[in-house]
Amino acid sequence: MEAQVENAIEIASNPSADRNLKSQALEFISQLPSQAESQRICLSLFIREPRCSEVVRHTALDVLDNVVASGRLNISTLTLIRENLMSYARTTYCNVAQNQATVDSPNLQNKLAQTFTFLFVTLYPSEWLSYFGDILALTSSSGASTKDHAPGVVFFLRVLIQIHDEIADVFLSRTPEERKKGNELKDLIRERDAKTIANSWQEILLQWKAKDSKIIELCLATIGRWVSWIDISLIITETLRDQLHELVISSSPHANGPFAVRETALTTLTEILRKKMNPDYKLGLLEFLKIRDVVAHLVSSPALADLRSTSQYDTDLAESVGQLVNHSLSDIVRALESADDQNPIMMQAVSQLKGFLPLVLRFFSDEYDEICSTVIPCLSDLLTLFRKREKSNAMIHEQSMAMLAPILDAIVMKMRYDETSSWGNEDAQTDEAEFQDLRKRLHVLQQTIAAVDPSLYQDKLSVVVISTFENFQRDASRVDWRDLDLAMHEMFLFGEQGLKTGGLYHKSKPTTLAAERLIGMMFKLVETDVASSMHPAVQLQYMEICVRYYHFFDANPQFISATLERFIQIVHHDHVKVRTRSWYLFHRFVKHVRQHLGDIAQTVIQALSDLLPIKAEVPDEVSDNSDMSSNEDQQSPSARFDSQLYLYEAIGCICSARGVLVENQVVYIRTVIGPLFSDFEVHLGPAKNGDELAVMQVHHLIMALGTLARGFSDWTPASTSPAATPPANEVSEEFSRCSEAILVALESVSVSTEVIRHAARFAFSRLVGVLGSRILPQLPRWIEGLLSRTSSKDEMALFMRLLDQVVYGFKTEIFDILNTLLTPLLQRVFTGIAEPATGTDDEIQLAELKREYLSFLLVILNNSLEAVLVSEANQAGFANVISTIEHLAKDASDFPTAKLAFTVLCRMVTTWGGPDVQVGSPQPTLPGFDRFMMERFSPLCWSLPSQPNFDPKDAQGKQAMGEAAGLQKAIYTKTGEQYLNFLRTGELSGMGMDPGTVDEYLRALSVSDAKAFKQYFQNLVQRSKR
Repeated sequence: MEAQVENAIEIASNPSADRNLKSQALEFISQLPSQAESQRICLSLFIREPRCSEVVRHTALDVLDNVVASGRLNISTLTLIRENLMSYARTTYCNVAQNQATVDSPNLQNKLAQTFTFLFVTLYPSEWLSYFGDILALTSSSGASTKDHAPGVVFFLRVLIQIHDEIADVFLSRTPEERKKGNELKDLIRERDAKTIANSWQEILLQWKAKDSKIIELCLATIGRWVSWIDISLIITETLRDQLHELVISSSPHANGPFAVRETALTTLTEILRKKMNPDYKLGLLEFLKIRDVVAHLVSSPALADLRSTSQYDTDLAESVGQLVNHSLSDIVRALESADDQNPIMMQAVSQLKGFLPLVLRFFSDEYDEICSTVIPCLSDLLTLFRKREKSNAMIHEQSMAMLAPILDAIVMKMRYDETSSWGNEDAQTDEAEFQDLRKRLHVLQQTIAAVDPSLYQDKLSVVVISTFENFQRDASRVDWRDLDLAMHEMFLFGEQGLKTGGLYHKSKPTTLAAERLIGMMFKLVETDVASSMHPAVQLQYMEICVRYYHFFDANPQFISATLERFIQIVHHDHVKVRTRSWYLFHRFVKHVRQHLGDIAQTVIQALSDLLPIKAEVPDEVSDNSDMSSNEDQQSPSARFDSQLYLYEAIGCICSARGVLVENQVVYIRTVIGPLFSDFEVHLGPAKNGDELAVMQVHHLIMALGTLARGFSDWTPASTSPAATPPANEVSEEFSRCSEAILVALESVSVSTEVIRHAARFAFSRLVGVLGSRILPQLPRWIEGLLSRTSSKDEMALFMRLLDQVVYGFKTEIFDILNTLLTPLLQRVFTGIAEPATGTDDEIQLAELKREYLSFLLVILNNSLEAVLVSEANQAGFANVISTIEHLAKDASDFPTAKLAFTVLCRMVTTWGGPDVQVGSPQPTLPGFDRFMMERFSPLCWSLPSQPNFDPKDAQGKQAMGEAAGLQKAIYTKTGEQYLNFLRTGELSGMGMDPGTVDEYLRALSVSDAKAFKQYFQNLVQRSKR
């Protein structure tokens, strides 16, 4: 059997073995833990001489681990395994004459340590009380009192690490039983062996500090793990502290290099500081460990001082020390949080805070962002403390006043691009993204300071911004672009203070002191002509600031013309990032200051004429797993065209400005759309023949026409805002030509029509605002083109949403057209609803189409157009409308749609049910509708909950039932006693409801208000489904 197991492991690990044979071997090995003799076989394979191959021994131990951990072995068997493994360990790791080559590999040592750990978990509580003593004995040569045997020392430390990971690692998920077992084992270790283990670490460090740095590293790593859960006094003695200091500070070389040891020692100190304890104890620990002295020594060492500005700067060391400083200051802050003025801890914490702050700022201001980031958490903690307690605690207030200024200075300087950075370089995209992320984190710190001391923040930022602009005005060539970028970035962020009340001005006066400071910065920005800087980052920041603080230009329109000139220069920039972003910002700026623009349209159109020609490109096929960066995405043809559309919308805004005469508006429209129409004529023919590039060109031209229309008018039909007025008739006439051109394209191009339909749908929604009721005669053609036989459910739903807006906007004028097109429109929708869904996406689109169809019916009913549903032209299709609604109301797989269907039915009852009936007979406005709604609508309220898949506890299902209750209440309101008799003698008794429940139900329906009946009906449905 032993040979069979060995052979199976060899086959399973052989990459060239036959696949079927390998599969059988793996299956055989997986069954080993459940076999009775597996522990004996695997133990023998591991300890046998001559040794098996490493993979066989490793797998044997793995199977043995599974068997031991399973808990099915008796104590005698476990003891036998323990004795055999200890005998092997003594022979392998504790024999002075042992040849080092026979010691197991590190990988196999770790595996054996894991096996010893499983034995520890099982036997240590009552059977193997000498566990740690037995393994610790491996560390000494025969008769020696020191830990002088390297293989034994290493194995002992590996076992300790494995034990920690098994019972105390907080990052591992454990069951409650496993946590309880781990806590019990930790308690036993603390009681029995913690002191011995802690002393062994000091002995190992003393024995090996000048001999083997790998052992030192392993010992320090073990201390760093165990310190979190054993008594700190056992570990942190003067001896260990001095050893740690020596390892951290000493620069003498070790056998395997001193730097890794120093890094591990720093990590160990950091782990010691992570240990949870009372804040006053932690302050004492900081003082005892002399952390500040250690850090100060390292900061002044050549590695972190003399070499700081060279390529030999030890960034790894700086990062480790930064983390140590971060934990130290965080502990001090926690002590300050828990103390008050009368508490001696306060004085102690303040003293340590003063000592650590310069060290924190040293690492915070480091050129390397990774090092700076190590201390941001503790700075955030400190500033948060100042914000919370500086007003309630005099001592904290005093410290905040003294410390905020240097912290703010350091934050502002860290916001600056460093000297090696290059903005917009494609090769530095990752560095740029990381720096912008750092800026966001720094901004949070700045805002906290602003909350603590607004005056300090405003004074400092004002000086930074104003002085930089003045230096630029005196001699632009001597101002680094990084300084300009810093000033403008801070000016942009300053808006969170300056715009707190929503704007810069109130009745021509600054709203706040911060707003006044910001207005002063804006004057300097435009007067010093910072935008004349040739650096793209500065130019883009200039545009961002002008757009954000457009209120300034509302109050100072004299600066708009010069600013607009700078914008037009920047939109022609060669850098793709500047060009695409600037087109959007140009549009935003123009839209904000539109009311102050005179008749400058001709000048702007001429200045932008080279940017307006549209040149489509066929998009590349991008696979789902493609890794396209954001910068590459910005340079894609689609992204460039999307940005180009902003220019068309901006031109629309400028051409329709208040000071432009109508006849000039017409001229400007023709100037812009003329080239687009010519391009239409060139590409429409090839597009009809299926030319993919021509189809994309037509798509882009349609989008441009729609976007130009959007810029021309903010008015929407049925708008009551006095600020938004419909365009002049002459302007609407010009855009009618655009609409006609789009319809021709929509009707002509039969290949790739989805692309054209997308653009046409986009344009249609924007043309409504400039055409007004002129679009109504064209509506049948729009529907014919946008709801073709090949239209997807998603396209239908989107267009139905657009029709909702048209019906609402033109409710007084649309009846005749809607009367003509309703039946063919609904037939296409019914066809889409009837098609089965073929996947998850299709199911989502189908549900959306159903809801848009119901919403469309609601819009008709809510806008007094209900007559169109039962007119002579559409009466034949009314039965289909009702049956479709009934079907959707009974669909228990889509509660939101069912709820909406009940809402539509309720609205029909309200619309056609006639006046409310107190006594007497119903008087419906549609003859016979009283019987119709009782016989057709009322049973639906019970059809939904009677579905097999209906869940009465589902929240959306309860909402649907609430709408069903509302429908019944509406029917009762219109029919009165007739409905009660109908329910008593027909519907409820036919359902098998007992007479008592029927009486209770009818009483609730007739007496309760709508809210109470809704609750009653929902509860009744829940009871009936039990």
